[in-house]
Amino acid sequence: MSVIANMRGHHKLLASLMYGAGLRVMEAVRLRVQDVDFGHRCIFVREAKGDKWRRTLLPKSLVAPLQAQIDLALAVHQRDLEEGFGEVYLPYALAKKYPGAACSPGWQYVFPAPERSTDPRAEVIRRHHLREQQVRRAVAKALAEAGIRKKASCHTFRHSFATNLLAGGTDVRNIQELLDHNDVGTTMIYTHVIGVHKRGVLSARWIELSDIQSLLGLAERGRCCSALLARLSMAV
Repeated sequence: MSVIANMRGHHKLLASLMYGAGLRVMEAVRLRVQDVDFGHRCIFVREAKGDKWRRTLLPKSLVAPLQAQIDLALAVHQRDLEEGFGEVYLPYALAKKYPGAACSPGWQYVFPAPERSTDPRAEVIRRHHLREQQVRRAVAKALAEAGIRKKASCHTFRHSFATNLLAGGTDVRNIQELLDHNDVGTTMIYTHVIGVHKRGVLSARWIELSDIQSLLGLAERGRCCSALLARLSMAV
């Protein structure tokens, strides 16, 4: 969190989305207005890795700043329309299927680029999304200002999202869906990252005597299995 605290403006919001929603940096900058569902507090990631889509969480703390950013993006879009522009790139040949969609508010990027540019795919002047490299540089600068010398990057926020959920007791299958992992084995890596002590597993060596006596009392009343009673007796 000290890294995010050292960031400002839309870069701070992008880092917060990576940390609070588990987005990849490219997924964050590619967010479109229609992908954010404030009513159900969720985000739809439609242009994810492997051309897949998924739904993830929208933290309550990001609702207000994200709404403000969308208002800003739509104001930029309105100015572009008044100047004779206002188109954005549409994936999967949707521009041919829906000719007017490229100028509609819902398809606009939440984080628009500061300047319009020529799209080499169609030789059309459009406003693209913010470049991911700009976000990477902002995160690197914030890491340096926070005095963090460990290896870290934008993707570290996504890792933190997963480990925090796992440490909080979220089922690993749910985390797999939120992260869009094909194999649950990839998600299981985070169980090793947080360590057994973060998952509520304690060595009897570090259990206080009063705790052991309380557990023994529960066991004697039939609330713990006999194997646990035997092991706790040995610990005392």
